Amino acid sequence: MNEPAPDPGRDQPPDPARADPTPDADPAPVLALRGVSKSFGAVRALRDVSLDLLPGEAHALAGENGAGKSTLIKTLAGVHRPDTGAVLLDGRPVVFHGPADARDAGIAVIYQEPTLFPDLSIAENIFMGRQPRRGLGRIDHKAVRETTAALMRRLGVELDPDRPARGLSIADQQIVEIAKALSFDARVLIMDEPTAALTGGETARLFSVVTALRAEGAAVLFISHRLEEIFGLCQRVTTLRDGRRISSRPLAGLTEDDLVRSMVGRELGELYPKQPTAVGETALSVRRLTREGVFHDISFDVRRGEIVALAGLVGAGRSEVAQAVFGVDRADAGEVLAGGRSLPPGSPTAAMAAGLALVPEDRRQRGLVMDLSIERNIGLTGLGRLGRGGLVRTVLERGRAADWALRLQLKYNRLADPVGVLSGGNQQKVVLAKWLATEPAVLIVDEPTRGIDVGTKAEVHRLLSALAADGLAVLMISSDLPEVLGMADRVLVMREGRLTAEIPRAEADEETVMAAATGLAGKAAA
Repeated sequence: MNEPAPDPGRDQPPDPARADPTPDADPAPVLALRGVSKSFGAVRALRDVSLDLLPGEAHALAGENGAGKSTLIKTLAGVHRPDTGAVLLDGRPVVFHGPADARDAGIAVIYQEPTLFPDLSIAENIFMGRQPRRGLGRIDHKAVRETTAALMRRLGVELDPDRPARGLSIADQQIVEIAKALSFDARVLIMDEPTAALTGGETARLFSVVTALRAEGAAVLFISHRLEEIFGLCQRVTTLRDGRRISSRPLAGLTEDDLVRSMVGRELGELYPKQPTAVGETALSVRRLTREGVFHDISFDVRRGEIVALAGLVGAGRSEVAQAVFGVDRADAGEVLAGGRSLPPGSPTAAMAAGLALVPEDRRQRGLVMDLSIERNIGLTGLGRLGRGGLVRTVLERGRAADWALRLQLKYNRLADPVGVLSGGNQQKVVLAKWLATEPAVLIVDEPTRGIDVGTKAEVHRLLSALAADGLAVLMISSDLPEVLGMADRVLVMREGRLTAEIPRAEADEETVMAAATGLAGKAAA
């Protein structure tokens, strides 16, 4: 068995402000990897990786998309078996033949998108397939409800065990998944991008739950692209790059720049490289756009050469406005004009013909066809120009894809590979390539950097800035406030389906944007 390389970070003293008081020596790991390698064909996803998860510690796993994080998680969860090396449970080698084995060993995974049965209650979801029984094999519904209520009390949340899962927020769904893990007596909790779709308040509540679990001795592996969350929650961080472990050390004394350098292997440069641009004529006008019960009386302009950000809290109606502008959803009233010409409502085809392009928030469900090749996905918006008589000319399609792959620095093996094999950041580049290939006048991008690593995020920001400098009009919807402030020429703020403020770049800061998003601006003015 391969032993891990010496880890200088293990000898550094803990920061009392960050870590709980512990004995001088670290406790024995609950779960560990030793010299694990894993390949898929010619792709080496993990190369001699070692990792320790200690009881009572939140351990961050950091790295760019494609660094090997997903493969490592699936190895711990029993989805993949290592080609070489070993998984250790309480110091002893163990072989998981599937996720059920890992779950029975006390390892639970909470994914970014919970998978609950919507028509079943919270209690039924938690105990699905293993309900306690009474005489004659009947389900003991009272025991199911009481045990679920006890789990919720343990987590410090108030959720009715009889409430249906349908309609729960993503945050509450994740609480249910955590309760399910506790019902298995999970000793290791793996959280994969759990806060991607959460508000600040929901994230804080989730973190308080994790802190409570740590106090009970659970080991937590936390994966996030949000560096501030890693520093706020975790005590130790392991960094992967190209399938190798680069470092594993305490977060005490590290800076965000230190962590980024470890992740990307280079100086990142400016994360928000906003270029000065010459603002031209109006490319997109929205006039009193209304969709009953969703948004009301929305009016704004986007001019060539500028990036306009649509900001606000989750649920404010930003994505719904973007979909109505593009014609995915039909507005009940109002008008959208592109280049001065009115667009028919509810017609994406007309929007595309007028030079609009929409990069949706959910790239996997709405932006890509995951089973199709990279080249076919890039070519989907130009099939009429890539073929004749209903037949697509492969040479033209591949040439178009290769051109955009080069421009966007796409990382791939073959253009004929399914787009689903790419990392999240590279999938986002494929969506951008698909729409940029239409040579649009207006680019609408909804959450352009959600779920992608810091290196790819900087590349996307550079691309958007360059496109604006070339005269493209960009409407950007983002929940990432630093991204909004770093990239926008103007910030439009929405609250409860209405526009509440328009803030020029020079006046935009976190306080003014959040005041408009929460309604505090109006109260202060009053």
